[in-house]
Amino acid sequence: MRARLRGFLRFWYEFVVGDDWRIALGVVLALAATSAVSRTSAPSWWLLPVAVVVLLPTSLWRAVRSARRG
Repeated sequence: MRARLRGFLRFWYEFVVGDDWRIALGVVLALAATSAVSRTSAPSWWLLPVAVVVLLPTSLWRAVRSARRG
């Protein structure tokens, strides 16, 4: 039973975090910020697109830099 639970948790870790924990953290922070802003009267729809515009190039830049090294 432990091995199955460990395998299940490992799958979800790899699925959510994947190769870069920084991007996963950025997504979690963007979702938390969107949730916090949505509870106010300010519009929150723009936070996630901004997060994508920031996180996607960051992820690609790191991947390209890593590929050039190796």
